[in-house]
Amino acid sequence: MNHASPMPKSPRYDRPEISLIEERLEPYGIAVYVGGREGMSNLPLLREHKITTVVNCAVNLDINLVDAPDPEVEEGHLTYGHGAYRYYKLGLVDGAGNAETMMLAGYYQLLGALSQILPDRASYPRRERGNVLVNCRGGRSRSVALVALLLHKQMPDRYPTLEIALDHVRTRRELRPDEWFEAPKPMLVEATRKASAWIDRIDHRDPEQADKEPR
Repeated sequence: MNHASPMPKSPRYDRPEISLIEERLEPYGIAVYVGGREGMSNLPLLREHKITTVVNCAVNLDINLVDAPDPEVEEGHLTYGHGAYRYYKLGLVDGAGNAETMMLAGYYQLLGALSQILPDRASYPRRERGNVLVNCRGGRSRSVALVALLLHKQMPDRYPTLEIALDHVRTRRELRPDEWFEAPKPMLVEATRKASAWIDRIDHRDPEQADKEPR
C-alpha cells in the first residue's frame, strides 16, 4: 500500500512582533503592518507605530481588547464595550476548509476598514484613522496572503503581479525561503489568485449594467 509522504514542516524563526510591509498604501496614505498574536496584543507597540485598526484573519484566535466595559454588563455575561482599537475579524482557517469566497470577502472587509468613517458620537470613541495591522496567529500565512492581495490590487504599478506582492510581504515579514512552501499555505495562495480574478470582474463591471442587476 502506498502512503503519501507527510507535508514537511518548515523551521520556525524569531521575527518581530509586527513588520512594516508598506509605508504608504494608496490611496489611503497609511502604513500597513503584518504580525501575529503577540503583535496584536502589544498595545504600547501598536500605539508607538500609530496603529489604530487591526484586522484579525484567524478563526482560531481571539483577544480580550475591551478597555472600557459597558456598565450594563450583567453578572455571568462576557464583557462587552469599547475596545482599545478598531477591530475587524475575518475567520480564516490556516489551510483547507475555507469557503472559496472568504479571501475575496477579506479583501473587501479590509478596504472597508480602511475607508470607513465613524459618526461623531460618544458611542463611537475610536474615530481616529491611523495605520493598520493585519494579523493571524503567527503572522506568516493568512495575514501574508491577504496583504499581498491588497498590495497587488491597490498598487498594481508597484506590485504588478501577485507573486511580486507575495515575495515583498514575505521579505518584509522576514520569512526565510525555506518557509515559503507553507508561508502562506498553498491553498491560501490559490485563494488569493481566485479572489484577484473575481476582483477584476467586480471592479470592471459596466456601471449601467450593474444598476440593472436585481437587488
